[in-house]
Amino acid sequence: MSAGAYRLPAAAGAGPFAGTAALPQRLLNFTLFVTVLLNSIAFIEPSPHDALMIVLLVACFCARVPFDHKLAPLLVLLTIWFVGGCMALIQVGDQEKPVQYVATSLYLDIAALTFACLFSDGDARRLWILKRAYILSALIATATGFIGFFHLLPGSDAFLTYDRVSATFKDPNVYGPFLIFPLVLLVIDLATRGFRLLDVAIVATLLGGLFLSFSRGAWGHFALSASIALVLLLAVSPDARMRRRIITFVLIAVIAAALLTAVFMSIDSVHQMFVERAKAIQPYDVGPGGRFGHQELALSVILDHPFGIGPFEFDRMFGEQQHNVYMQGMLVYGWLGGAAYLALVALTLLVGLRTVLIPAPWQYFLVAAYATFVGEAFEGMIVDTDHWRHFYLALGLVWGLSVATINLRRRQRFEFIFEDDGLLAAAAR
Repeated sequence: MSAGAYRLPAAAGAGPFAGTAALPQRLLNFTLFVTVLLNSIAFIEPSPHDALMIVLLVACFCARVPFDHKLAPLLVLLTIWFVGGCMALIQVGDQEKPVQYVATSLYLDIAALTFACLFSDGDARRLWILKRAYILSALIATATGFIGFFHLLPGSDAFLTYDRVSATFKDPNVYGPFLIFPLVLLVIDLATRGFRLLDVAIVATLLGGLFLSFSRGAWGHFALSASIALVLLLAVSPDARMRRRIITFVLIAVIAAALLTAVFMSIDSVHQMFVERAKAIQPYDVGPGGRFGHQELALSVILDHPFGIGPFEFDRMFGEQQHNVYMQGMLVYGWLGGAAYLALVALTLLVGLRTVLIPAPWQYFLVAAYATFVGEAFEGMIVDTDHWRHFYLALGLVWGLSVATINLRRRQRFEFIFEDDGLLAAAAR
């Protein structure tokens, strides 16, 4: 069966919480919507999203969301990673911040497992809720970013960091990547379903927010994730007509993106910041105290400390982070935890690649989640992503939807065997 033959059920028309589902299921769906909606409120710690994840976990228990045994590798690797962090924490356990850091790691591990379990059955209504809530959350964050950059309200500078938009996040380099997943979802919609005015307007708005973050990593992340998504769409397209539509969309999208960039560049403050940020090498990248220099130092520290040095210690020792999540894994979580993190990223990339091409009703969601995760895995080479909430959402989605796809494939094979046996029996009679 071709990918184009699959479509998610029209759950959207009935609303996210309507239907005949039992009360625990409706409460779970409502909690999921609110939790994802508040995902962008990240300028305070703990954030509302953090507290709601606990409520979401309880709702999952009440709704009897199962744990599929195929998620065991995810559970094992996250556990080993956390254990490595605890072992490193022994060296600095008398300090409050490192303890909070490792506790946050535990919460995020649980969040990834929760999302993986939630979507391991490919439930259409939950996927629709996730999509709508995330897009709305991204629009809220982007709106605050526009308010801050263009100084539309008193005190709007609170949404800026060094004249770059951080919106409702502490860092522009976290805000920018947060917008990638909804952008990729919408790009897939436009490429496969045609242009819709509302979708085009939302994409233009989110692209504007991404541009004003002036995060080179986020720009590259979007370019990579969008390209991967479109290549995967071409690979799973059911016919030549769909492939022509996707290619036509790409050409129109490139022209539209260039025009949108030109519009923003016509604003003097945007132009000046872009010229500064577009440089391949920034002053803080090079030199003895630069990013690359710190990464060389980090490598030597890693080799000398197999149990790690604990959270924030590298910053305390050298005055700056190393800005590489894979080095971060070894420094903060030791060789054991760092190896588990590397294995987790590599295995997620492999699992997603093996399932993303298999036709399923949720295939386009898996394409978006996988393409986003690939971008974040590569961006981790220049920034620490181990505490990004949207990283764990993408991680959980890739695993959950991959499990749903594997289960669907097995059911189809089982049904085919029985159908084939029935035909043989009928022929024998």
